[in-house]
Formats: sequence, C-alpha cells, structure tokens
Amino acid sequence: MAKQVKLTAERRETTGRSAMRKLKGRGIIPAIVYGGKDKPQPLQVSRRDINVMLSHASGENILVELEIAGEKSSRMAMIQEIQHSPVGGDVLHVDFHAVSMDEKIEADIPLEAAGTANGVKNFGGLLEQNLRVLAVECLPRDLPDKITVDVSALNIGDSIHVRDIQLPGGVAAKTPIDLTAFSVLAPVVEEEPVVAVAEAAAGPEVIKEKKEEGEAAPAATGAAKPAAPVAKEKEAKK
Repeated sequence: MAKQVKLTAERRETTGRSAMRKLKGRGIIPAIVYGGKDKPQPLQVSRRDINVMLSHASGENILVELEIAGEKSSRMAMIQEIQHSPVGGDVLHVDFHAVSMDEKIEADIPLEAAGTANGVKNFGGLLEQNLRVLAVECLPRDLPDKITVDVSALNIGDSIHVRDIQLPGGVAAKTPIDLTAFSVLAPVVEEEPVVAVAEAAAGPEVIKEKKEEGEAAPAATGAAKPAAPVAKEKEAKK
C-alpha cells in the first residue's frame, strides 16, 4: 500500500516572491492544500520535514496526514505536485490534494516486471514493456505503492494485457483492459551483406599471373642490340 505519513504544517498568511524568499531563508517551504469541500488553503512546512518524508518514500504516491497548527482535526491529502529548483533540485513548493478516506480516488501506479521471461532466458527473446504506469481507482487506504507483474512464464510471442494483471483487493483498473502491458519479442537475426559473402567466396584478387616454368622472359623495351662479332685478327705478316 502507499506509504502514509504525518506532516506538521502551519497556515501561511503571506504570498508573493518577497515572502517566498524570506521563508526560504528560514528553511521553510510554501505549500497549498486544495480539493474537497474546503477552499484552497496556503500552508508552510519545514524543509527538513519534507526532505525526510521524501527520502523515505518508496513511490510517487504518498498519503499525507496534515496536522495543521490551530485546527482540531488533521486533513488527509496526497502530494499532487512538487516543484524543484532547476539548479540543485531543492524543493520550492508542494501542492497537496485533499482526499476523503471514504471516497475513491484515481491515481497512476508504477508498473514493474518481476522475474525473467522464459522466452528471454532460454530463447534469446526480448521483453518489451508497453505500459509504465497503470491508472487505478480505489479508496485511499487501498492505494498500492506499485504493481508488480510476474513475467517468468512468458515465451516468445506471449503477452500480458491489463485484464490479465492481478490487482490488490479494492483496486480497479481504469486503463483500458485490452492494452498490452508486457510482451516477448523474437530475437533479431542480422543477415550478412550479400556483397561481402560473394567477395569472400571469390577469394583475394590476383594482382599478377605467375610465370610458367621454362617460359622465356619478354625482351625489355629499348634493349641494346647484341654486340657485333669481334673482327678477326689480320693475317700474320708474311
């Protein structure tokens, strides 16, 4: 189930950038709670308390029991949005959405795969996750932190649709039930280029033919003519 935490808050009387800077200097974060039958109410909370709460959260859906100073009863709310500083990531502002524990709410719950699909493990397939979150409806107390789906039985070509997912008690899917959540695809086989195969079969290119044994070498162009026979010696003097 979604984590439920208590958070102390105070009413915020001041607004505007100047007031926000002063709050930041005091380690206080501006916030607001809206929804339900009450009007939107500006609040301020301790930066330390917010950071501690977020550090212990295991998911995006956090059910908060707001204890507002000066009010006799606490208010149940969910964190609707958190604004972060683009530099450093510090929390700048928090929006809370008031909820009633007796009224159903809708929320997007993270969807995760558990196990290794048989088609991936033994046949080299690829697990494809088509849905990252699942829209659900339930009472606040039944809100799951995440939904885990066992994919170990999937073979190549198998799929798990939304209608196949086992949801916790009191939780109903709002995402269309025919949508595919997980599937196992066949492995991709890369074919060798035809040109490369043909070249490999032909072998290396012959640069020069080997001279046959006993074949005379061709005469070089412009070779010198053979020398004239040496003149016979003159006859001996008589």
